Amino acid sequence: MKISKLLQQVAVVKIQGDTDISVSNINFDSRKIESGHLFVAIKGTVSDGHDFIKMAVEKGAVAVLCEQIPQGINTTFIQVKDAAEALAQVAAAWNDFPSSKLTLVGVTGTNGKTTTATLLYELFRALGHKVGLLSTVCNYIDNEAVLATHTTPNPLELNALLAQMVEVGCDYAFMEVSSHSVVQKRIVGLDFDGGIFSNITRDHIDYHETFENYIAAKKSFFDGLSSDAFALTNIDDKNGLVMLQNSKAQKKTYSTRTLADFKGKILEESFEGMLLDINGKELTVNFIGKFNVYNLLAVYGAAVLLGKDELEVLRIMSTLNSVSGRFETLHAPKGYTAIVDYAHTPDALNNVLSTINDIREGKSKLITVVGCGGNRDKGKRPMMAKEATNASDKVIITSDNPRNENPQDIIDDMLRGLDALDMRKVLSIIDRRQAIKTACMLAEPGDVILVAGKGHEDYQIIGDVKHHFDDREELRNIFDNE
Repeated sequence: MKISKLLQQVAVVKIQGDTDISVSNINFDSRKIESGHLFVAIKGTVSDGHDFIKMAVEKGAVAVLCEQIPQGINTTFIQVKDAAEALAQVAAAWNDFPSSKLTLVGVTGTNGKTTTATLLYELFRALGHKVGLLSTVCNYIDNEAVLATHTTPNPLELNALLAQMVEVGCDYAFMEVSSHSVVQKRIVGLDFDGGIFSNITRDHIDYHETFENYIAAKKSFFDGLSSDAFALTNIDDKNGLVMLQNSKAQKKTYSTRTLADFKGKILEESFEGMLLDINGKELTVNFIGKFNVYNLLAVYGAAVLLGKDELEVLRIMSTLNSVSGRFETLHAPKGYTAIVDYAHTPDALNNVLSTINDIREGKSKLITVVGCGGNRDKGKRPMMAKEATNASDKVIITSDNPRNENPQDIIDDMLRGLDALDMRKVLSIIDRRQAIKTACMLAEPGDVILVAGKGHEDYQIIGDVKHHFDDREELRNIFDNE
């Protein structure tokens, strides 16, 4: 494609050289540059692509898009104010603006993104559409699974996936929109037909530095929606309406507590599911917990706003099942219940524990296995431990993904949130496999074990290495040997 065509949406500051030439590919990683490529030099958090311009040209880049044009390098330069934003714009142009050929809906918030996006994908497939999904767990191009490495891929991967969805005839695409992707301009140039806000609680402070910055990142997604799109928000969250303050989109709300466009409440609940009232209509669902009522309201609301028949949407919703690793329930032969959940923030953990405590009966005990990831927000560690001990009869604090930190240091950070009374119900076991096994040994018939933090993940990151580890697999192996 000719450079001049790639630049049709880019705000160019200066051009040096010939833009009438064609490029064979686009890359922002100098190591992947080959002859004929366009190199986009981005200032990242770890390195600056401008330092690798000379290398990229020597490897065959025929043009460079950057924020500062270096001296003494003979090639075509396109200078822009923001190279990350320009990368997203040229990625969209390279793939012939695929998002404009799909009905694209983004889901953002701290918790619930994966469940909401995945259920929308499953609902619209059940309605007879070809659908794409971009999520933390897995990406789907209609029924073809594509491994997900990030919640929101980089712009080149993202637009390529959307283009593949268009190619196979998808009508709709649902995607998780992470706060990182907003700040890093990965979603610039995408044509969203709708946006959904789930909730916002403390998370990713290691990256955003302040909670205010984190809120601003989420809000800017809604600020960018067009007047043709819808913005659907959870007004039970204190920042729900903040998201809509500057949005030009059609504003809609959902709630379990107050007047809203889409209102829901729990009529009955057990470990097998719930009986709900949604906008005056009753339905039984295979989900548990108030947090899932919010997810289902978001799904229902979005489907209705996209023009689908309300009764048909409710009928299909009653057949849908929980997303992998999200309040996934396993029943032990010994008679206790084990629940695996991705809860890795204080609020998410509180939601899951509250749900279990609302349902469990009599003198049954709740045993919680929980840890915190390494090289991430240290401030939430004592909060996670406190949430667990407040709501559990026994807590086993263990490793999550320690990454490059000492696992014992992470556990010590968590224990700092506990007083002497809390410590009476706490064990700390570094080895996660042993921690899960210990919880099962302590459990009696009727008890509930929560294994929190990793959910769908089938690995544990120790150092820089991913080792195979799946909480559900560990539990099933224990069950087989009981």
